[in-house]
Amino acid sequence: MILVLWDIDRTLLYVGDTDRLVYRQVFREVVGRDAERLPERGTGVTMPLAVRELLSSNGVPDAEVGHLAQVIVDRLPGCLEQYREEMRLSGRTMPGAEAALKAVHQSEGLVPSVLTGNLKASAEIKLTAFSLSKYVDVSVGGFASDSPHRPALVNIAQRRSASVYGHLFSRRNTVIIGDSLQDVHTGREGGAKVIGVASGTTSIRQLVEAGADRVVSDLMDVDHLKALIHELAEIERS
Repeated sequence: MILVLWDIDRTLLYVGDTDRLVYRQVFREVVGRDAERLPERGTGVTMPLAVRELLSSNGVPDAEVGHLAQVIVDRLPGCLEQYREEMRLSGRTMPGAEAALKAVHQSEGLVPSVLTGNLKASAEIKLTAFSLSKYVDVSVGGFASDSPHRPALVNIAQRRSASVYGHLFSRRNTVIIGDSLQDVHTGREGGAKVIGVASGTTSIRQLVEAGADRVVSDLMDVDHLKALIHELAEIERS
């Protein structure tokens, strides 16, 4: 069996300015003023770390960052839920994403889940808003609510998947599909092969230079994507 861990933002879907609207609203509610600077787009950094950056870059004293970061993180999914319709109308699924998800979901021997910088609740809101949740087993995924250190999420997803599917998962049979440098670093440090998708803010060249095992421009060629997944697992067996 091969564990396939999908990134979400800019790999499967794009939510437009929704995340930034949520950051602005929750920051205002918690801190009592408007944020002048927001986290950088498309980096793949986990939400807890992005929130700490949000606080620090907007002049919140270091002594208050830890406490306020947790307050904001706790509020993020509920605020995102308020923007579900806005997200659906202003966002979109990425080219080929639904067909690729469906093909992996229907393929014998492939276990599709997610590994994302989103909190689990936020990830589920995004996936269900675009009718994609039926193609992944979120119960065995890795989320920022498990750890702010993204590479740690690989082993978390592997252990959860092993418990449910009765099969051991390691670098040999785990493949991450994602668009950011963080996805590549996560696989290399955490213990997974990586298929980079140049659908976000990171170019093909940057993904290759970062160490992605394979790189595609998008998810349109489903058969090629499936072949790459199996190829990477075969490489580890040889």
